[in-house]
Amino acid sequence: MKPITLFYFVFSFSVFSFAQQNIAKDTTRRTASIEHKNLGNQIEFKANAPELNQIAGAPKAFYTNFWEFGDGTFSKELEPIKTYKKNGDYTVRLWATNNYDTGKPPSTRPKKINVDNAADDYEDEASMDGALNLQRNREPMPDEDIVIVFSYKNTKSYTTNGKFFLFYNEAKYKADNFNLIETRPYHNEKEINDAIVYASKFDSDVYYASAEDNLLSLKAKPQDTTVRRNLPQTLDDAKFTFRNSSQLSFDNMEPNEERHVFYSLKTTKEMLKDTSAIISVRGVYVPDNSYDNHHVKDMEMEIVTSHDPNKMSSNASFLNYRLVRFKKPKFKIRFQNNGEGPATTIRLETDIPEMFDKSSIEVLDMYPKVKICPKYDVAYSCLDTTYTAKQAIFTFKNIYLPGSEQKNVKEYDSTKGFVKYRLKFSNDFHKKKTKSKTAIIFDKNEPIITNYSTTRFLPGISIGVKAGYNSFADLKNSESYFLGATISPYKSYRWYWQVELLNSFHKFDSNTEITEEIVDDGAIGFPYTERTTTNRSYNNIDWEIPVLVRYNVNNYIGLGAGIIGTVSVNEKQKQSVLTEQFEGQGADLFLFDSSTTNEDVTESFTNFRKGFLVEATAGFARIGPSLGARYVFNLEDDYNYLQFYAIWKF
Repeated sequence: MKPITLFYFVFSFSVFSFAQQNIAKDTTRRTASIEHKNLGNQIEFKANAPELNQIAGAPKAFYTNFWEFGDGTFSKELEPIKTYKKNGDYTVRLWATNNYDTGKPPSTRPKKINVDNAADDYEDEASMDGALNLQRNREPMPDEDIVIVFSYKNTKSYTTNGKFFLFYNEAKYKADNFNLIETRPYHNEKEINDAIVYASKFDSDVYYASAEDNLLSLKAKPQDTTVRRNLPQTLDDAKFTFRNSSQLSFDNMEPNEERHVFYSLKTTKEMLKDTSAIISVRGVYVPDNSYDNHHVKDMEMEIVTSHDPNKMSSNASFLNYRLVRFKKPKFKIRFQNNGEGPATTIRLETDIPEMFDKSSIEVLDMYPKVKICPKYDVAYSCLDTTYTAKQAIFTFKNIYLPGSEQKNVKEYDSTKGFVKYRLKFSNDFHKKKTKSKTAIIFDKNEPIITNYSTTRFLPGISIGVKAGYNSFADLKNSESYFLGATISPYKSYRWYWQVELLNSFHKFDSNTEITEEIVDDGAIGFPYTERTTTNRSYNNIDWEIPVLVRYNVNNYIGLGAGIIGTVSVNEKQKQSVLTEQFEGQGADLFLFDSSTTNEDVTESFTNFRKGFLVEATAGFARIGPSLGARYVFNLEDDYNYLQFYAIWKF
């Protein structure tokens, strides 16, 4: 066998063999297991989690844990020590979240444990300052599960029976963000299936914020835990804002008692793809069925693709351009000190897109909680805000934010902080997508760069009214007026499409047709000349359908080009035929007979014409009135025309 032939055979066999192999995909999801050991009358819990896969260039990867102990209590400590008050079997659950890690969070199977070392006299430490609180184990990620803890407290001096509601899946989004897969109550809370009966009575010993009784006010801003009294209105507003809810009742709650209900929700694959968006759920707590006094709490969450503590998010991911002029979009910058020591200065350098007015920034909330810095230097803790050409700079001064790697720091939430702010749009802003990020600087360390927070506008439709005159230079006695409508995206910035339907009324005469022929008629006895003169006039109703691409040079000048199709939906044709007979030939003709015939013809959907067009407009190019001129090049003879028009877009 020749060397070349041998090489070809070996090469072909190798390629064929490789093609037949199925490369195995690693579809095994990482898992974490629960470990525990007894320490006298306490139990220490640990998570046996898989090794982390560090994101290149990010801070050191680490786990945060959320524990549910099976008795209605929970912990966010990495390795909590738990004291049970009663002996028995308990189902312990763990959710381990990987931060700065390239993979998905590991899954954990619930573990049933037997407790025989309970401390009957043990009292849990009070964890709630108010009557209602909502919290979660981590930020929602598409196609994963999260846990929402609904915590409520009896702040009255007597035993109460009441009810509470969790509302989720905001109606402003087309797709659901969550599916409720399990509710875990631990104090005999029961699902409410009947219609709510309102007490219409109020506890006069509590303070009310009267402004919160206004339904528009409720819809305009996030809810806090201020006591309210108009329960029907609150529930109607929640049903307007959210598509789904869970309703539970409770009994025999002692004064100062705290209870927790755990909701497991599966995030849907259809969850917003924009990973800087803010979504929310709402809790409503009615502490006493005898009264309509109630508490309301909204909890905002940021959609993520990876669980990184340093993040920028916004509730302005999808905006309706028609309705945003006087709105104030909100942004939130989250950060976490992952160092081995505390941070005393934290600097947040955040991009402000040109469509926003930097000077209108209003800080809504922050952690650590500090005062706004005055214009002069101070020694106390404060938040300072300064500006550059394209950035706003938030600086926490003289603070103490512990590091997650710092000794004796058990609660990771204490190492986190945020700034929440809102701002106005500029006086002249355009319909275009923006994105911004933040550089987070702890003391004198290297900056940590967040994700991009994006804002984009929903398409929106602009309906226009258009009227004008068509000038046909090649048609005789032409008169053409039209009225129609246009559809285009609302207030587009530069390039956009436009579709029109124009109804035109067109009168014109065709060119006169004259034919002559020599007739040899034996009845007359001599040959003669017969001349036929034909005149036609038209009265048409035409439909023009232009489809074009337009470009706004600025706010006042626009250009466009496209294609057009025209059909006569109703064509009325009047035809007059004059027949004349002449004796003789050449110049010596003698008319000896003539006759005229008239005929009316009506046809529908005839004379289809197609072509292309160019145009220019001057006026308010994006919205409002403007004047324009268009030239249409038809592919049929005599039908090129110049169009002058006025248009008003709404």
